[in-house]
Amino acid sequence: MRLLVVEDHPRLASALADGLRGEGMAVDVASDGRDALARITVNSYDVVVLDRDLPRVHGDQVCKALVAAGSQTRILMLTAASTIRDRVEGLELGADDYLTKPFEFPELVARVRALGRRAVAPLPPSLACGDVTLDPARRVAFRGDRRLSLTPREFALLECLLAADGRVVSAEELLARVWDEAANPFTTTVKTTIGRLRAKLGEPPVIETVREGGYRI
Repeated sequence: MRLLVVEDHPRLASALADGLRGEGMAVDVASDGRDALARITVNSYDVVVLDRDLPRVHGDQVCKALVAAGSQTRILMLTAASTIRDRVEGLELGADDYLTKPFEFPELVARVRALGRRAVAPLPPSLACGDVTLDPARRVAFRGDRRLSLTPREFALLECLLAADGRVVSAEELLARVWDEAANPFTTTVKTTIGRLRAKLGEPPVIETVREGGYRI
């Protein structure tokens, strides 16, 4: 899942990005509304975590722009205003969900995951290929009866490959879906992580490398 966090308080933005990356999500950060609109035009995001009170371009205008463009990106609006009227206004602008500050981080993660599931074509409750199974909601994966001990990034990579349902997924697509703009496209990041995931999946191998194409299960 790829996210854009739009927050003008640097410490909060950094904390949110680090925490969400720790949950296996790819996270870009924008510090104001104009920066957010620029990033949205060149990147595809599943969810935008949008502070409402932004400099340069107000969060309400960013929300309106996304809705007017017919974007499938889901919007989670953050604000210090907690009245019912404020919530209704945010939702009427086109936001998909609304969270008031201060909030508990686990609740933010749960809401982001729920919106992320709505941003793409519905997936079955469990993804599987052969004896490899993955439950996105419970965040667990198995090879046969053996539970796999995966890092958040390895889990996200396996989820992306299983969701492709046999389609070849390029390294560029994996970088865009599993990592974020901080990832260097000229490094061996994807290849290295695929290698670790293969080792944990064990034998017989299930991830195929397609020459000049990418990877598939």
